[in-house]
Amino acid sequence: MAVGIGFLSVAHMHSHGYAAGLRRLPEVEIRGVWDDDADRARSFAESLGVRVFESPGALVAECDGLIVTSENLRHVEMVEHAALAGKPVLCEKPLVASETDARRLEQVLRKSNIPLMTAFPCRYASAFGALRRRYQAGELGKALAVCATNHGTCPFGWFVDPSKSGGGAMIDHVVHVADLLWVLLGEEPASVFAQTGNRMYGQTWEDTAMLTLGYPSGLFATIDSSWSRPETFKTWGDVTMTIVCERGVLEMDMFAQEIGHYRKGGTTYGVAFYGSDMDAGLVEDFVRVVRGETPPPIPTEDGLRAAKIALAGYRSVAEGRPVAP
Repeated sequence: MAVGIGFLSVAHMHSHGYAAGLRRLPEVEIRGVWDDDADRARSFAESLGVRVFESPGALVAECDGLIVTSENLRHVEMVEHAALAGKPVLCEKPLVASETDARRLEQVLRKSNIPLMTAFPCRYASAFGALRRRYQAGELGKALAVCATNHGTCPFGWFVDPSKSGGGAMIDHVVHVADLLWVLLGEEPASVFAQTGNRMYGQTWEDTAMLTLGYPSGLFATIDSSWSRPETFKTWGDVTMTIVCERGVLEMDMFAQEIGHYRKGGTTYGVAFYGSDMDAGLVEDFVRVVRGETPPPIPTEDGLRAAKIALAGYRSVAEGRPVAP
């Protein structure tokens, strides 16, 4: 029997990548979508030939698992719809975008105990897999410092409305790299120091964010999570990591397996990517979770851990000093 998957809001552009990955799985059926933006729901549904549901509850009732790709500050609300019916969820990052949401999510999960998987597709990048294997093999010794980036262009829309997103570039881009650092190092930072700016667009939200993480072992890591690329650049795809070890240096450019091209006039940038399909790997694992074959490989705790670092960044900016995450 086909596994039925539904989308609770498709506000985030990653919903299209997840849908494409699901369509490649013969045992999966995308049952439909619910979104409070009727035009957004209709456009998404028509692109897939699926049904638009009139309410979240109606969609949840028809599905075996749900994918939440709503605005950040609606994640917990959407998860709760699925939790009431005991359905597994794959939730877009950041899992939570406020301390209040973190507490509310914990309450929801205590009542339902549903499998909740965080959408961190970067874990499925072949480049990161190779980096992780090389580092954890220990051939270059322990890490002393890490310099990481997650650059991109500003996505605008609800992403620059803090009442929906929870912030700007820092809440949007830190969590991917924070999660990769956890997977790589298996160590949580003891301190977070952050600085933000808005000189790219000059608006109230931050378009530039730099974080320095200090670890109990003495290691430190920096994360540049800025919307610092020009409009002609690709929206996402500048995730890099340099690890300075005791006996050498490891470098990763996650999206290097691509052919970039500018169209006539050089006004827009296109990418032909031939690397691993991260979204496909992510949703394939989620389907296994829905089938009950495995617990979530990216559990709730990992999503909260990464979000906690971004939220600590905002506290650090407000207080002007390093803070404990």
